[in-house]
Amino acid sequence: MFSFKGVSLKVVKGDITEIEADAVVNPANSFGYMGGGVALAIKRKGGEEIEKEAVSKAPIPVGKAVGTTAGRLKAKRVIHAPTMEKPAGETSQKKIGEATLAALLWADENGVKSVAFPGMGTGVGGVAYKDAARAMVKAIKEFLKKRKKVSEIILVAYHDELYAEFIKAVKDIL
Repeated sequence: MFSFKGVSLKVVKGDITEIEADAVVNPANSFGYMGGGVALAIKRKGGEEIEKEAVSKAPIPVGKAVGTTAGRLKAKRVIHAPTMEKPAGETSQKKIGEATLAALLWADENGVKSVAFPGMGTGVGGVAYKDAARAMVKAIKEFLKKRKKVSEIILVAYHDELYAEFIKAVKDIL
């Protein structure tokens, strides 16, 4: 666990759908459809109502975020932060950074104290773990200059390699 400017930053290995936090982040598409990767895992575990609510709030541009119910998840909310415009599209480090910052700002504006992130853009989006981890941690660093309410950020790695890249990025950038 790391601590920066009053915010606890944890890197854990696990499944984002099992994390207990005020909110978990879905690296979404702009349409809100949850048909693959982390989004599909969240929908399967949490319920169809998550996708229905996300779609009702679409389009969601990259660089913006919306919140929905978390259904049956342990989290209280899901923050949908698009890393790509179209479902199953490609993404980039720039879009991952924008999505990460958008999710954190949404969390802060909506009183979310703890927020958990998967590897944004590392599955369907096709971005390497190292590149995604660095983009995410740079966005977290930017957010730490602005934050008011968020007190815990959890980076959740489904794979050992992503876990190692999260740790390395945190040590190098923060």
